[in-house]
Amino acid sequence: MPQATYSARALVVRKVKLGETDRIVHLIADDGRLVKAVAKGARKPTSPFSSRLEVFSVVDVLLAQGRSLDIVKEARLVDAHAGVRLDLLRAAAAAPLIECIAKAAQPDLPNPRSYACAVAALDAMDDAEAGDALAIGAAALIKVYSFTGFRPSFDACVSCGRRLDVDAARQERSLLAFSAFDGGVLCDSCGRFSDAVRLSAETLGWARFLLMSTFDDIEAIHVERRISFDVLHLCQTWTRAHLGGRSKALDFVFSCGLF
Repeated sequence: MPQATYSARALVVRKVKLGETDRIVHLIADDGRLVKAVAKGARKPTSPFSSRLEVFSVVDVLLAQGRSLDIVKEARLVDAHAGVRLDLLRAAAAAPLIECIAKAAQPDLPNPRSYACAVAALDAMDDAEAGDALAIGAAALIKVYSFTGFRPSFDACVSCGRRLDVDAARQERSLLAFSAFDGGVLCDSCGRFSDAVRLSAETLGWARFLLMSTFDDIEAIHVERRISFDVLHLCQTWTRAHLGGRSKALDFVFSCGLF
């Protein structure tokens, strides 16, 4: 009996060796679902899959439905994101986003905005400078958190709802209570009864800006690397609290010395 087939446009987020010549690829379909499939012979140099199913690439695939893993029948490269894939700095900046979206995606849970956000971020990173790529990656992480139901609150207490003047606190160089487990910033009263840590209003203000801005706007203002790292450290805390475990890709960014 022939296997049922279906087509999809997808972003390649992970690849795993299987046997001598095959490869398992993890794909985020354009509706946001996670798809795991076997690309038979993909590790052979002569395979049509060898250069098309690379991490960061957007592909049009024809898949045959399987019991546990689908099977890649055809793959056409749409965008290799070569600017990211062939540059170590851009690849390091983009890797936390790919890791995050792969963790957050589920096989039967559509989330097209996460896919669109990730692809738009990679498009922006393709030609961006390394520092701008870091800021774009940080912004994309916060946006993906939001699209998957874990949006941080940067200007209203997550406990009582009181609005906080983050801009005024930023000018005064104040520290504000922030709890990843509770969901964001806390006023002074509510922060007493939480495991909140103190973060600079500057970091929280920039995190809010990155959440609300387009990637073009972020690239245009050239966010300082120091700011990007501060926001990425916040993202690491958020990832640990809501996606389970630390981000290995972020750990690499913090320790590699490339930036």
